[in-house]
This record gives sequence, structure tokens and C-alpha cells, in this order.
Amino acid sequence: MEIKEVVLKTLAASGKPMKAGEIADASGIDKKEVEKGIKALVKEGKVDSPVRCFYGIKP
Repeated sequence: MEIKEVVLKTLAASGKPMKAGEIADASGIDKKEVEKGIKALVKEGKVDSPVRCFYGIKP
């Protein structure tokens, strides 16, 4: 499974915005890899940052 998919599933399961470190802990993926996935998802418009350093699925 691709990192972006794991990040999206983790965010969907939490139901609230999360920090990159929290996503990494919940998914078991290295934080640096999670940050790369988040950056790509933000660029694609699937994830946004409602509060500084927190990320959530874009409605």
C-alpha cells in the first residue's frame, strides 16, 4: 500500500486533524515518510492544514 493511502486511511479513522508524528505512530510508518506523503496529498488537494502542524482530510 502506498504511503499516501495509509496517511488518508489513518486520518479518516481518527476523524480529526492529526500531527505528522501522530499519523506516524498510528500507522507504524517513519515520520519522514509520512511528511512526504502529506506534502504530496496537500499538493493534490486531498489534505489541508486547518491548524498549524495539524492535517486533516479536505471536505
